Amino acid sequence: MRNTANMTDAERSPKPATDHTRRLNEASGAVLSLDDPGDFERANRGLLAQHPTGVIDGGGHRAWDIGAHDFIRESEEAPPSVNPSLWRQGRLNAVHGLFEVADGVWQARGYDISNITFIDGRDGWVIIDPLTTSATARACLDLANSVLGERRVSSVIYTHSHADHFGGILGVTTNEEVDAGNVRIIAPEGFLREAVSENVIAGPAMLRRAGYMFGPLLEPGPFGHVDSGLGKGVPKANSALIAPTEEVAVTGTELDVDGVRIVFQNTPGGEAPAEMNFLFPEKRLLCMAENCTHTMHNLYTPRGAQVRDALGWSKYINEAIELFISQTDVLFASHHWPRFGHEDSREFLVRQRDLYRWLHDQTMRLANHGFTSLEIAEQLELPDCFAVNGHTRQYYGTVSHNSKAVYQRYLGWFDANPANLQPHPPVEAGRRYVEFMGGADEVVRKARVAFDEGDYRWVAQVVNHVVFAHPDHHEARMLQADALEQLGYQAESGPWRNFYLTGAMELRHGVKVPGRATSRGMTSALTIEQIFDAIAVRLDATKVVGLKATVNWRFTDVDENHLMGLDHCALHHTAGRLADDADVTLTLTKVVLGDLLTGQTNFAEASESGDLVVDGDLGALLAIFGNLDTFDGSFAIVEP
Repeated sequence: MRNTANMTDAERSPKPATDHTRRLNEASGAVLSLDDPGDFERANRGLLAQHPTGVIDGGGHRAWDIGAHDFIRESEEAPPSVNPSLWRQGRLNAVHGLFEVADGVWQARGYDISNITFIDGRDGWVIIDPLTTSATARACLDLANSVLGERRVSSVIYTHSHADHFGGILGVTTNEEVDAGNVRIIAPEGFLREAVSENVIAGPAMLRRAGYMFGPLLEPGPFGHVDSGLGKGVPKANSALIAPTEEVAVTGTELDVDGVRIVFQNTPGGEAPAEMNFLFPEKRLLCMAENCTHTMHNLYTPRGAQVRDALGWSKYINEAIELFISQTDVLFASHHWPRFGHEDSREFLVRQRDLYRWLHDQTMRLANHGFTSLEIAEQLELPDCFAVNGHTRQYYGTVSHNSKAVYQRYLGWFDANPANLQPHPPVEAGRRYVEFMGGADEVVRKARVAFDEGDYRWVAQVVNHVVFAHPDHHEARMLQADALEQLGYQAESGPWRNFYLTGAMELRHGVKVPGRATSRGMTSALTIEQIFDAIAVRLDATKVVGLKATVNWRFTDVDENHLMGLDHCALHHTAGRLADDADVTLTLTKVVLGDLLTGQTNFAEASESGDLVVDGDLGALLAIFGNLDTFDGSFAIVEP
């Protein structure tokens, strides 16, 4: 990552849309003919109140500021630097407040990327999906209590295992209330395992990439952050987690949740590895979690996650139609606005079902003709039956990267061309390409001609080689930033815009990563095995060649014994037993282990205080914990 301090203010500043971008966006707006003008009515329907200031404190800083996107509320017409279709979605996502959805059911929308739903139970609130952070969840709970009357929280339902649907749990309840049995937390089967897989094992890499996908460091405005497609944006505060008290494993499961009858459909491997839809039969109300929202969703999310099963996803939606639509008059989800009326709800599900089936079948039809993922992405175009509906347009997922996800799921990353079996990595490839093309200056000269012709995709592709071969080449960096910026201005997808503009920003300004500490609330919900799996990912194998160690762990608060071993440059773990010949035995609590991992304490302090008892060879412990890697979340993306 290179020093950008010598750049001028003009070089750092966003550039206006070029004539090519302006004409392309004008043409896009001219043919934008959505046959569903009711979205703005739906998005505003049932508004009862709004947050008094729109500013939500995240503990000394602004976690959320509704006023930051006032620019998009003030004009129906998109500026040249924003795709008109994304501008429309951004205006819809800018609607905020507390809304009545059905009798005894309300949603707070527009104060997080996701929605929080409040249901009037017999003894208190039944809450669906407590948002991403405790700050936003608490603000929305306060808003509901102030408008609808104070109620305690009796139950929480996590629809699925993504952090924006559970991370704000400490804003609506506490570990103590849950442990005492005063609050039920209901989630789909496998929730905890999948939440950990996405947010702990791959957490540092995913968090860095999410900074591109959601654009939290982009300045809101026509030249910066406009929307994220799935919602306005991600709040700037930490997430936490309280483990579920019960899980739903079988479709058709029926529960009485604080006097509210709910029938569940388990949908593992749809939009999330662990997810569920559910019906409120007495209310004729259907929750589709995040399986159906007002956008084409991601089959592969650019922040990084497991590729999703388009075929299975489509079949789950079809199953929901068969199970629930005859009993549905209102449909809502954990993002965006509801659908009102039986026919409107049915048509919404039918078109969403067919969208994911089309993506799956047409990708594999072309794959079976021998086309590669790149070729398929260029051939497939969204047909009119989807393009005329806002909820099936490419505001979040795109045909391009979703078709590649389908291909990857069946055929993997390799296109079978042996020339692509072991390509050079970016720096080595960049040096060779630049040399073949006549040197860095010549590549940049030719790329400027392509830029003037509006071929920004080619500019971004070819100049990328120069940036990786010669990261200090000032003209290349600036031209690359300019090309990425224009691609961002043209993008209909919120994440694509954010990726392009964040890349341009980092080329001009350098890497800036928002500080975010590891949450103690997250580690407290993990099992010991999950914590050990996260530790194993941090082991630097190059530093433990030839080393062996065996460590016994006694956890007094959860009454568990565990054996950890280091051998052959890898850690292994066995639950439920101790080794007689272990090098060292540690006695502690799971809470102390969490504090050790999050930096709340260290081994010396814990041992001195008596929170950790060490019996045996400290060298064996240091062989493992003295060779753990650290992740600062600031690795380079658009440069080496």
